[in-house]
Amino acid sequence: MTTSTFFRKTSLAFLLCISSGLSAQAQMPSTNDSLYQGLGNKEGVAKIVNEFVIQLLADQRIAQHFSKMNKEQFSQAMNDFICELAGGSCQYQGKDMYEAHQGMGISNAQFNAVAEDLQIAMEKNHVPSSVANKLIAKLAPMQRPIVSK
Repeated sequence: MTTSTFFRKTSLAFLLCISSGLSAQAQMPSTNDSLYQGLGNKEGVAKIVNEFVIQLLADQRIAQHFSKMNKEQFSQAMNDFICELAGGSCQYQGKDMYEAHQGMGISNAQFNAVAEDLQIAMEKNHVPSSVANKLIAKLAPMQRPIVSK
């Protein structure tokens, strides 16, 4: 085995271990608030969510799913959801992901569009990519209960 082949195989194994760990971690409740702090605490999460809503409504790939939403209720629910997921002291009181998205017919492409819009919202709020990636890793396992086609 050549040195480069060894490094490629070792790197691939390392990446698989990390992604498995992130996936397992994403399903467990957060035990610290470092991600929450990285997002800017309550004020930072609110700014991200405000920009996220703007992105969702402007994104023609998914805007039809959000056109009739109550913007204030949705924003509050998203604030609580992200805050709790990131380790903040908020409590999300909304529906679980299966119930909230039942019958919506959301595709993988639409799920990915929402993730892109969240990334854009974080970039516009100067969230470091390492912090943004941690949040996305916590959200990624939610694809299965959200996507229906």
